[in-house]
Amino acid sequence: MPKPLYKVTFLNAGKVYELYARHVASGAIWGFTEVGELVFDVNEGVVVDPTEERLRDEFGATRMLHLPMHSIVRIEEVEKKSQSSIRDAATGERVVTPFPMPSKPR
Repeated sequence: MPKPLYKVTFLNAGKVYELYARHVASGAIWGFTEVGELVFDVNEGVVVDPTEERLRDEFGATRMLHLPMHSIVRIEEVEKKSQSSIRDAATGERVVTPFPMPSKPR
């Protein structure tokens, strides 16, 4: 039987993060929720999702997130992963990291 997949939505520094994980539990540290075994897309093509890359850069080496319970908006058990995202907490608009472009020659 496959491990469950969770979509974890939480607030961090004025942004709403949506990450996917295989492990969610009450933390050993009081007031915190453990989120581990983070799931990222493995894209082997030309198309690169800048948000997914940004999340992988920020959380890729993380074994376990310990999120304060008051920062968690929602935890959902889902059938399959969709696109992870980072949104502005005030407007709800996606925060997109632009794809690096070569600079113009001077």
